[in-house]
Amino acid sequence: MKRFLISALILLVAAWSGAYGEDGSKLWLRLDTADKASVTGVKGTAMTELQTYWQGGPVVLKRQKGLAQDGYTIKSQGGKTVISAGNDAGLLYGAYHLLRLQQTLLSEKGKVNSEVFAAALQEMKFDIKEEPAYDLRILNHWDNPNGTVERGFAGHSIFWREKGKVTSEDFAAAMKMYARANASIGINGTVLNNVNAKPEMLSTESLEKTKEIADLLRPYGIRVYLSINFASPIKVGGLKTADPLDKEVVGWWKAKVNEIYKLIPDFGGFLVKANSEGEPGPQDFGRTHADGANMLADVLRPHKGIVMWRAFVYAPQSSDRANQAYLEFMPLDGQFRDNVIIQIKNGPIDFQPREPYSPLFTSLKKTAMMVEFQITQEYLGAANHLVYLAPMWKEFFSFVKPNSLRAMAGVANIGDDVNWCGHHFAQANWYAFGRLAWNPNLTSENIAKEWLAQTFGNGQWTMDNGKLISMMLSSREACVNYMMPLGIHHIFAGTHHYGPEPWYSPKGVRADWTPPYYHKADSIGLGFDRTLTGSANVKQYPDELCRLYNDINTCPENLLAWFHHVPWDYKMKSGRTFWDELCHKYDDGVREARHFLTVWDAMQPYVDQQRFLEVQRKLRIQARDAEWWRDACLLYFQTFSKRPIPQDMDHPVHNLDEMMQFNIPIGMYENPKCGYSR
Repeated sequence: MKRFLISALILLVAAWSGAYGEDGSKLWLRLDTADKASVTGVKGTAMTELQTYWQGGPVVLKRQKGLAQDGYTIKSQGGKTVISAGNDAGLLYGAYHLLRLQQTLLSEKGKVNSEVFAAALQEMKFDIKEEPAYDLRILNHWDNPNGTVERGFAGHSIFWREKGKVTSEDFAAAMKMYARANASIGINGTVLNNVNAKPEMLSTESLEKTKEIADLLRPYGIRVYLSINFASPIKVGGLKTADPLDKEVVGWWKAKVNEIYKLIPDFGGFLVKANSEGEPGPQDFGRTHADGANMLADVLRPHKGIVMWRAFVYAPQSSDRANQAYLEFMPLDGQFRDNVIIQIKNGPIDFQPREPYSPLFTSLKKTAMMVEFQITQEYLGAANHLVYLAPMWKEFFSFVKPNSLRAMAGVANIGDDVNWCGHHFAQANWYAFGRLAWNPNLTSENIAKEWLAQTFGNGQWTMDNGKLISMMLSSREACVNYMMPLGIHHIFAGTHHYGPEPWYSPKGVRADWTPPYYHKADSIGLGFDRTLTGSANVKQYPDELCRLYNDINTCPENLLAWFHHVPWDYKMKSGRTFWDELCHKYDDGVREARHFLTVWDAMQPYVDQQRFLEVQRKLRIQARDAEWWRDACLLYFQTFSKRPIPQDMDHPVHNLDEMMQFNIPIGMYENPKCGYSR
């Protein structure tokens, strides 16, 4: 594995040092080792972390009843800092909270001598109480047994590699760093494999590897889960059916689950993608999603395991893909076991740069739900574009009450690249997911400040990072502008989700896998009519939102083409026509992407050379890509609008025939850190 060959020692040990350079391998855990930290009380991983990295005065770790699961308090008492929790995980989260405060203070003070810094820490008076919003805070890895990662942009899987490709010592070092990073932000579960699950994941050999991983993650409070293929009784067990009501099938699952728990007593449970995009499921046998989920829930129940059943379903015959999940799951509301959680993507289509929230979140009343966010930037420039996703997730929570959910899941952006995520700033999305899974009320700005202070912080840096925070906070909206503004969605190229191809519509490809299905561009206008006289998708939302979205004059303009087929000459709030507004939005996105590069260039005096140059290179790619998106989309849509590009903006620098002939090599998309040329 690349990371292990290059920086195994960095992962295992040690304090920041210019001799090692800054390659991003330590993520936000750039902690100096302590001289002799005094830590007493409950022994375990929390004590080890504090003894290794705490620079302040004595710390006492205590058990305390009455706190929420994984919750903790930090209090200053009699010259000591006391961390109290009801379990080992809570003590560990309290320890990392203390270390996070230490890193933030160090960022404010810059490089100072150890005595001055220790004295500053001593002056801090703590009275902190923290409880997680959700008991389950889970990463979903889309890793395959052969080591590839679906929608992964940072190298190969950190879990699954051929024997002999990595030593056991290097593997253990990677798992330790991965576990520390997750524990430091409160993540307590990980699904180790792709939702498009290979049946061999349940083979005895694979389960033994899963046990090895579980043993390495357990000291950091992380439980492992597996995605399963619903047809495993056929493909692994040799049965003739996978019918969830067949006694022989149920018996096979019971035996397999018993085998798993014998190896991994604290195994978390299963994640299931069923009857979606060709994956097998209970509907293949005339059964419902509830039949399939409940069968698995029943065999897991004796072991306290759970089933996370994905609601990402759609059929080629649907008149509106956005309606499908609601139509399939609403009739089943109240029919699922209490250890089944329906895992729902934040939007009704598929992780688009902007979507309304999935209406299932406000429609299901008797069913446990969890939201699935995408940390990896499948539709947001992969690992080439700087797009800070916390504002997107906060937008979701402005519509969906956090307490209506039971858990949060995030599709991971982690691979074996040295910096873990392919882009140094993509680490911020992993960090932000964990912090919001712990507390959805945290602000995007505060999370960005925390991450910057820990990842890049020193005294000089903090003088200028306000500009970087502004860049991070505006980056998602910039991406929407240069890709798909005003409610446009899913106009990506047919063979990848990286670049634009709004014209893609070859014969023989199902309609909902082509952009014209979504944009509906014609001589009248642009957009998908989801009003009451269209696909009636608005009816799935609460009455107040239904009325808001159904009326083109009250529908938020950032979702206009999502819910309406908007005439080219429709007058926008700016006074421009819809066509002119569309042109300006695309151009605004290009200008913002260029501005990001200007902001970063000014940071050169404060950033180590390696990370500065690597980020600079990615920002140059992003600025070029933004032009590509603007030119391809405006020139194509202009063939329908027949209207000129406004004179008060930059005009396309390419021709449409050039755009239509360009094909990004698929290898560049899957490993975009190498860049490309056009």
